[in-house]
Amino acid sequence: MKDLDDIHAVMTDLGQRARAAAADLAFAPAETKTKALNAAADAVWTRRAEIVEANDKDMEFGREKGLTAAMLDRLMLDESRIRSIVDGLRNVAAQDDPVGAVIAEWDRPNGLHIKRVRTPLGVVGVIYESRPNVTADAGALCLKAGNAVILRGGSESFHSSGAIHACLVEGLHAAGLPEEAIQRVPTRDRAAVSEMLTMTDYIDVIVPRGGKGLVGLVQQEARVPVFAHLEGIVHIYIDKAADPEKAMRVVLNAKTRRTGICGAAECLLVHQDVADTLGVDLIRSLIEAGVEVHAGPGFDIDGTVPATEDDWGREYLDMKIAAKVVGNIDEAMYHIRRYGSSHTEAVITEDDVAAQRFFDRLDSAILMRNASTQFADGGEFGMGAEIGIATGKMHARGPVGAEQLTSFKYLVTGDGATRA
Repeated sequence: MKDLDDIHAVMTDLGQRARAAAADLAFAPAETKTKALNAAADAVWTRRAEIVEANDKDMEFGREKGLTAAMLDRLMLDESRIRSIVDGLRNVAAQDDPVGAVIAEWDRPNGLHIKRVRTPLGVVGVIYESRPNVTADAGALCLKAGNAVILRGGSESFHSSGAIHACLVEGLHAAGLPEEAIQRVPTRDRAAVSEMLTMTDYIDVIVPRGGKGLVGLVQQEARVPVFAHLEGIVHIYIDKAADPEKAMRVVLNAKTRRTGICGAAECLLVHQDVADTLGVDLIRSLIEAGVEVHAGPGFDIDGTVPATEDDWGREYLDMKIAAKVVGNIDEAMYHIRRYGSSHTEAVITEDDVAAQRFFDRLDSAILMRNASTQFADGGEFGMGAEIGIATGKMHARGPVGAEQLTSFKYLVTGDGATRA
């Protein structure tokens, strides 16, 4: 490895190694990649005490930096969360290999037989913040899709990510795959991020996973194509035909289960016909659960905080939520279009027509009915894990799993065919 003070040389070296590894991975047998992932899972579980010890250093660093409780929760690893990392690695290993899968196949009158098949993207750069499990998720998914990956985790998770990365490398070694297939930027220096964004000779796509500041920086400065994972400004609309028991269960879970993840609800919109009944009950229950409710006009309830314009379109990632009364479903959708981030929205209703209108007329990456927005997760979608929730509209959208980390190519065969 190059001198860590020379960031350009360090990143160029990583890029060259990744490009070489990607050439080998493109045709690596499915069973070999599966073996690597299962071996990595074994290593994570065997070395869980080391990972927790490394995480303790990161937690101390995070507390000294003044991270919020929600951000510390994103950073924290215990044995249960390490078990989830292991399960995620095994789930990705067990999935069908996307590389070489036939997307479409047809014959032409000109004598050609044409197949469109999945092929790796090449080298993926992943830039993420405090959640160390992304190291395992991103490494596993990129490997499954035949891509080499360069991981740049946040400074807060430096030690945890390093310990998990070592387990991924152990898995690659056990399967006889190039260890450069999953590389980690070995420095906290922010200059490494700027380098990654311009490495067009070595990186085929950048996936940023973090807050608005990180994603905005990437989108502004990147010369490499980007799968944007923007803020999770997640809305729940309570329709006049909502079932009160379902609404209560879903809203409390969506806000309080884990406040620091991108699928956590950040804004509650309530139809005016049920605002004084179900709406009041929901807000009181949120307050009793410890949530600070920033309430707009129509919700004059003891214990709330008056909402300001800044509360609409805000990702709290904390025990806070904005709440607003709306006249109807169209007004709710107008609010979502104006203030949302195209991530995830939910409607709580027993009215099929209203639910279909919500689904048809909103264009966020994920739309839900009568379900907690905390399900906005690739693992919960059956993808084993995810590298992020893409909120753009090009190539990949929603949870980005192994299949979304592939492109395609055309395989054309003939029997001496010539064109007139």
